[in-house]
Amino acid sequence: MASTSDIRNGLCIKYNHDIYKIIEFLHVKPGKGPAFVRTKLKSVTTGKVIDNTFSAGHKIDDVRVETHKFQYLYAEGDTYHFMNTEDYNQITLQKSTLDAPGLLKEGEVVTVIINSEDQMPLSVEMPASVILEVTATEPGVKGNTATNATKPATVETGAEVMVPLFINEGDKIKIETEKGTYKERIKE
Repeated sequence: MASTSDIRNGLCIKYNHDIYKIIEFLHVKPGKGPAFVRTKLKSVTTGKVIDNTFSAGHKIDDVRVETHKFQYLYAEGDTYHFMNTEDYNQITLQKSTLDAPGLLKEGEVVTVIINSEDQMPLSVEMPASVILEVTATEPGVKGNTATNATKPATVETGAEVMVPLFINEGDKIKIETEKGTYKERIKE
């Protein structure tokens, strides 16, 4: 058993007969009344995100988890195939357990969180950022850069990302996986 003081991003808890992963939290101490913790919980079984408020000192039922490095192999419809980098065992996961499936490139190494009790994979943590090549985007117009203007670009995985006007097809860009946003252009 844990309490609200143990809440952190990535913590898996049992709540409402399901297992949820905390994706966002905020400790709030109002001037009047008791403190509380406002959280965003993502169901590891359905992928649904809910908001919940825990009062300070509330007991939460945490789930013991292990983390393992897995390499992404390929996707087959909504099923994604991964291989453990230590013992080469393969697992399949549904698209709903992935945070950013559109940014997942073949060969990418991710961290899979596994429930220690029943060895069921709960969720997949992507690296903080990924480097992908732009496969399609419209050319930028010169002189149209007075403001932070952006345009849509399709990357090699098929995901669409808003990028600055100076990005061209063939450029490699760094993308922040948590928000799916452009970070910087990578020069080789």
